[in-house]
Amino acid sequence: MTHEEMVAKMMENPAVRAVIERLEREKMPMFDAILAARREVELTQAQVAERMGTKAPAIARLENALITGSPSPSLATLRKDAAALCKTLEIRLA
Repeated sequence: MTHEEMVAKMMENPAVRAVIERLEREKMPMFDAILAARREVELTQAQVAERMGTKAPAIARLENALITGSPSPSLATLRKDAAALCKTLEIRLA
């Protein structure tokens, strides 16, 4: 069985599907906040990249990953992004 087949089979289970959908909804506010922070401080992707010590295409990929959730960026990358935006990254388990 391939990974895709296994995921499709698991998603047929309503309980599994509900958990996955809930997790997807919960991560969106964090990603929205990160994207909104760049707009708030009025920085371009190139400016954020310079502050992070990387290139603008890397920021475009990061923001695309935040929007699509695939692949998820590392905590280290999110911390760098937050610092470049003069923000802090807070992760809470509630």
